[in-house]
Amino acid sequence: MLNTIDAKVLKEAFLSGANRLCNHKTILNDLNVFPVPDGDTGSNMSMTICAAARELLSNDYDKVGGVMSAVASASLRGARGNSGVILSQFFRGMSKRMKECTILDVKDLAESFTEGVNAAYRAVMKPVEGTILSVGRDGAKAGEKALSETADIVQLMEAVILEAQKSLDRTPEILPQLKQAGVVDSGGQGILYLLEGALEYLKTGKIVELTDQSLSMEQTVVRKETEVDIKFSYCTEFIINKNSPAASSNLFRKNIETKGDSMVVIDDGEIIKVHIHTNNPGYVIEQALKLGALTDIKIDNMKYQHDSKVVSVPEKPAEEKEYGFAAVAAGDGLAQLFRDMGCDTVIEGGQTMNPSTDDILSAIEKISAKTIFVLPNNKNIIMAAEQVKGLTDKNVVVIPSRSVPQGMNAKLAFVPTATPEENEKAMSAAIKSIKTGTVTYAVREFPFEGKNMPEGTIIGLDDGKITKTGAEPAVVLKELFASMTDDDSEILSVFYGEDVSSEDAEALGEELEELYPDCDIVMHCGGQPLYYYILSVE
Repeated sequence: MLNTIDAKVLKEAFLSGANRLCNHKTILNDLNVFPVPDGDTGSNMSMTICAAARELLSNDYDKVGGVMSAVASASLRGARGNSGVILSQFFRGMSKRMKECTILDVKDLAESFTEGVNAAYRAVMKPVEGTILSVGRDGAKAGEKALSETADIVQLMEAVILEAQKSLDRTPEILPQLKQAGVVDSGGQGILYLLEGALEYLKTGKIVELTDQSLSMEQTVVRKETEVDIKFSYCTEFIINKNSPAASSNLFRKNIETKGDSMVVIDDGEIIKVHIHTNNPGYVIEQALKLGALTDIKIDNMKYQHDSKVVSVPEKPAEEKEYGFAAVAAGDGLAQLFRDMGCDTVIEGGQTMNPSTDDILSAIEKISAKTIFVLPNNKNIIMAAEQVKGLTDKNVVVIPSRSVPQGMNAKLAFVPTATPEENEKAMSAAIKSIKTGTVTYAVREFPFEGKNMPEGTIIGLDDGKITKTGAEPAVVLKELFASMTDDDSEILSVFYGEDVSSEDAEALGEELEELYPDCDIVMHCGGQPLYYYILSVE
């Protein structure tokens, strides 16, 4: 019988569980039912738990509370994706229960599992059954029940794992998409691998060997400033307070669209928000004055700013400003667009490459501002960004943008003279006023409208839901626009990826102008991987 475990045993049991989970990373990725190339569960969970494992390997502990505290802290900072954040919250709850423990007995362990589940549920705004949460909860309940039957930690773990496996097997009956794909929940399977690896160590005294050496070291990608050819020098932004709410901005758009690029004109009834890169800001302002009075005028010489960054000169400590911005994006073009819009830093990441909480924390710590707005621009990054709030003294506001167009619209809704609370409200509202679509390819076979579509099929997604399929990205994009636009649509934006040539993008833009003569068509080189097109309708 194993009645108690000390810090050394807990540490090695955790490492054994972590290794088993990491060794099955590919299986977990394959369990994802959605066919888009996304931030897969296996990758996110394994990188999250590797952050904790590295912390344990570099230190010794004399109390189990110290071991679990290290796991909770390191996994929180290393958390990637929703599954990684949920896993870190399991550990956080367990750490809270074990805090004062030198050694563990069955009661301590069972109650720590329950605390872990409670913390994980609290961290999720809308918990979904049939996922990692319910698998963890059902396992923890079995552990509490086993307390009346055994004082053996091995037997307790066996009871937890047995019920967790049964719960995992039930997930397809709870979530129709799992049943349709013939798989179990990937997050639930991940936590089961972790428990199984820990139990194997408790039974044999041997740590499961890590076979996937690619996970033994992880580096944060840091974008370097490079020489660029800046065609339009002046980043020009302002707000037009319209003389008449009925005044249209269409003529203004047409008058300035040939005078620059990265143009965004948002007509919000009484005001018009304007952003454009131009060599003639005076002309743009002159045209704007025809519609009303101007406020919040901001004109920056981007060529001067870039040259100042590239030239190696001693840096002076940055003076703290009122507001700062950090955005997440994958692709040089998208990153540059966010910088041009005034973001202080762009964290490289997105689909298949979700930045960790620590990546986001490191980025915002370098921003000298009283309030920092974070634009995750991906639904699988929002939770990791939210965790930053508890790790810094800075006032961090996470705008829950789920796409690049939402993030850009949120940034354009920012008003420098407004309070943080007013800006949060306005920016959060702005992300709801824009429709987002994407065109990519299927990474696995999937059902669609009664048919099984093969891997490699081009798919179009409207707000994350597959609505179009085809053989050519440009054709799918046009079909997607046809279903997303209506009589009120004014601006159609397209961000084309690294696999689309500028010639093809230009030809597509001309086609869209013919198809939508009453709309402004804006084409941007996003340079994003995996996604041929990201598009938006305003």
